Amino acid sequence: MKKIQFFDTTLRDGEQTIGVNFSIEDKISIAKQLVSWGVDVIEAGFPVASKNDFKSVRKIGQEITNCKVTGLARCVKKDIDAVIDALGDTPNGQIHVFIATSPIHREAKLHMTKEEVIETINDCVSYAHQKFTHVEFSPEDATRTEWDFLVRAIRTAIFAGADVINIPDTTGYTNPEEIGELFDYLKDNIPEFDEVTFSVHCHNDLGMATANALSAIRHGATRIEGTVNGIGERAGNTALEEVATMLMVRGDFYQAATNICLNKTFETAKMVSQKSNMQIPNNKPITGANAFSHESGIHQDGFLKNHATYEILTPQSVGVAHSSIPLGKLSGSHAVTVKLEEMGYEIDKNTTKDIFIKFKSIADNQSIVSDDDLVQMMNEMQSVTNKK
Repeated sequence: MKKIQFFDTTLRDGEQTIGVNFSIEDKISIAKQLVSWGVDVIEAGFPVASKNDFKSVRKIGQEITNCKVTGLARCVKKDIDAVIDALGDTPNGQIHVFIATSPIHREAKLHMTKEEVIETINDCVSYAHQKFTHVEFSPEDATRTEWDFLVRAIRTAIFAGADVINIPDTTGYTNPEEIGELFDYLKDNIPEFDEVTFSVHCHNDLGMATANALSAIRHGATRIEGTVNGIGERAGNTALEEVATMLMVRGDFYQAATNICLNKTFETAKMVSQKSNMQIPNNKPITGANAFSHESGIHQDGFLKNHATYEILTPQSVGVAHSSIPLGKLSGSHAVTVKLEEMGYEIDKNTTKDIFIKFKSIADNQSIVSDDDLVQMMNEMQSVTNKK
């Protein structure tokens, strides 16, 4: 069973979400929670971006001593110097440098030739490696880069001192089959593949981030980069809680272990949601309000007989207190009866049909039937019975 590292970029890429602006205090709190959750590396920020970003990266580097802390830098020496100033003297400081390698980025953004890109990679990774033992290199927009040139760029970085190579799907362009083929190609054409850590960083523009990350694991990646709740630039990033839970539920398939304390997942997601002012969607996998809720009568009946009929993991395993069975127009008589009995009512089998008819008349006119609605319903039915 191989070990998968979790690289969390909530504080860097996650903060690129429109409207999100973590304070330094927020970042420290989130960083401590991420350590408790079990991530292996925290990307604390982009030190050259602003004074506050520099301060927060430095403070996290000083305070977080039981987890690796990295800062992001373009392949530009002033960026690298900013990371050196922020993390160079911290116990677990590292650096993550990147430059775009795809044709569209080389030509439209960088205005650089292939040779100029290669030279820049060599110069900047070497420069970073003078100050940091561990250097991560990312060829930005890797999934739209010519594969032979991508190999050349990666090997240049390795020879210059990079011991982590990250493959970013910067625009969410790829798909699970294709990224698997890409990793196979890299393994076949990079003799040093097993001597370094290969990571993957997927964006969610086409809704494929988690699937692409999991495919990369199947084909050789041993580090996953992403964010809590999948927040981030544009449509966001791989949601780390989804990957962690998938690896646990389908351990038979992936044969991979992590350091994530899964039962702290929900509290971690809630913290990030609160501090980013971004509500977790109700239908969000793992941590959404509906993830362990069952309204359909068929589902409720099966769930009440055996929870495993409709739940592939327990809510407690990810830190959710319990499942719920909200009552609505799709609910069945079994769920209504169980709920009423939980509320203290003694339900006679002879009255079940009448109770359910009354329940349906209420449920057809509102989305959810609350406990108060049920009390009122039972009072009305008792009143009619007494009159008889």
